[in-house]
Amino acid sequence: MGRTLAVRLDSDGDVLLTGPAVRSLARLGNPVDLLASPSGAAAARLLPDVAEVLEYSAPWSGFRPPPVDREATAALVADLAARSYDLAVVFTSFHQSSLPMALLARLAGIDRVVATSEDYPGSLLDVRHRRADPPGGGHEVEAALELAVAAGAPEPAPADLRLAVRRPLPELPDELSALPDGFVVLHPGASVPSRGLTAEHAGALAAGLAAAGRTVVLTGGPGERGLTAATRAVARAGAPRGTVLDLAGRTDLPGLAAVLDAAACVVVGNTGPAHLAAAVGTPVVSLFSPVVPPERWAPYGVPVVLLGDQGADCRGSRARDCPVPGHPCLSSVSPSAVVAAVEELTDGVPGAPATVPEPEGGPGCAS
Repeated sequence: MGRTLAVRLDSDGDVLLTGPAVRSLARLGNPVDLLASPSGAAAARLLPDVAEVLEYSAPWSGFRPPPVDREATAALVADLAARSYDLAVVFTSFHQSSLPMALLARLAGIDRVVATSEDYPGSLLDVRHRRADPPGGGHEVEAALELAVAAGAPEPAPADLRLAVRRPLPELPDELSALPDGFVVLHPGASVPSRGLTAEHAGALAAGLAAAGRTVVLTGGPGERGLTAATRAVARAGAPRGTVLDLAGRTDLPGLAAVLDAAACVVVGNTGPAHLAAAVGTPVVSLFSPVVPPERWAPYGVPVVLLGDQGADCRGSRARDCPVPGHPCLSSVSPSAVVAAVEELTDGVPGAPATVPEPEGGPGCAS
């Protein structure tokens, strides 16, 4: 039996967006392994139809790329060669080059290498895919599926476009199990600073939700405990009778998926947990910083209300730190706007999320 290598050397959110394409490759009948970065490996292990997850810290990818490691790179090439893959499919974002990984795949002796590349690939690619118009080629989910089809996978049906995770998910933390239905998750942090919220802004949003009768659950990674603690302090000052819980640093990625799955709605910036919420089918209030375009990166396949000034000066800059004082693209979003968006997505009834529509070739933003 042959074996396929899928490659996505980015963070958790990027890996989740590649999930439908990986499932499409698995329909060819061969096991599919996924080569991921350390920051994306947890998401890779959540994807259905992934046989094995391999890890590599690529010096050409990531928020803080590592230095070139000759020994680690040689070990990766040797490992890929030993596994005798028939096909490698290299998934990248619209602004990335697939060619460094294509070279390593060639050095590993992989017979057929497929990737998207605007640059001339020489002999590195057997299939050179190019994204459709407009420049950049639509949503990242659809672009990845186009590449899988170019590699020989079957055309996807509408249901195949959905993001998904392996189930069953872990049990909820005890304090969440006792909550009434309809809690709202607020995830203020982001893997890229320009896409996250300040504690003051996030706290005001949490206070507004709590004052509207919502139980608010703050989530974040271990490095975001300070942010969520400050957010909770601001929220409790603004709505002292409201319930605001802080789970930052207390869940791994599968545990976070379980929390998002149980929520009525998730309020989050354009970062990995937005896509994790979509993967478990929970509606999203997307506080979207326009440093990247929402038509490529908005939560996909679930009901979404998109908030934030999409015409801000940072639009399309891919800036990692906000280039505009005061972060106005997001700080302009009021608590009342977030409360209204949550009401819209849950029909105003705690525990009654909106019906999830079939994807129709776009991210499905409600506004």
